[in-house]
Amino acid sequence: MPELPEVETIVRALKVGGREGPPVVGRVLSGGQVLWERSLATPAADQFSQRLHGQTLVEASRRGKFIQLSLTEDTLLVHLRMSGDLRVEPVLTNEGTPRPPAAHDRLLLFFDDGMRLVLNDPRKFGRAWLVTNPNEILSRLGPEPLDSAFTAVDLASRLKGRQRAIKPLLLDQTVIAGLGNIYTDEALHLAKIHPLTPAATLTVLEVEHLWLSIRSVLQEGIRRNGASIDWVYRGGDFQNHFRAYGRSSQPCPVCGTPIERIVVGQRGTHFCPICQPSPLTK
Repeated sequence: MPELPEVETIVRALKVGGREGPPVVGRVLSGGQVLWERSLATPAADQFSQRLHGQTLVEASRRGKFIQLSLTEDTLLVHLRMSGDLRVEPVLTNEGTPRPPAAHDRLLLFFDDGMRLVLNDPRKFGRAWLVTNPNEILSRLGPEPLDSAFTAVDLASRLKGRQRAIKPLLLDQTVIAGLGNIYTDEALHLAKIHPLTPAATLTVLEVEHLWLSIRSVLQEGIRRNGASIDWVYRGGDFQNHFRAYGRSSQPCPVCGTPIERIVVGQRGTHFCPICQPSPLTK
């Protein structure tokens, strides 16, 4: 958390405005400030502001769970990890005084028109990279699940011969980019596949259903501006439409059987024991 739909929602707001803030694409940077040094992976904190000064934020995009801010010369990559979020706000308050950083603000980007972009991250796991070549960070990512080039045949080739359980395999960002715990549980429930099913045992039809389900839940997540759970992410509605994730002991929306929770690959995992039968019973 945040996963692909949440990151996509943030990127769209940076491009056209939203989430209580104006767009930032096209603005000129005047500098930056690092409030928590470990939030900035590269360069060194004392070089960060100097590198940013005078560059224009040309484009905002997403690659997997990475936010990619293309500047005139460099690229700023941001990974929000467990609890990160971005907001856009004026540097000054309505009274004309400098706006103090909020609790858990870690990184600030200043624009020459008096606005700033803020990385807020309570758990301090989020990271930013200011690099000249973003492929240094992004090259190992798997395909984008909503890209037209990513087909059911492509998914089948990535799962072929893999004895690993399907749930942790889908969480592997080198297999598919952007899926996390929430949307993997949702996609597996929609596809009626148990999370412990060995990937190599899936039939052609099951893989096709899984491919469709992945795309469906991600598109629905984006349509609903992602999922807001507790304080981690603002403004989403998808949490009100979960099929399985976080619904332990609640009735399955398909058959009414209580949703069960197990731990798979150290991740809490939710599934319906009827709609998603154990691979041991097949």
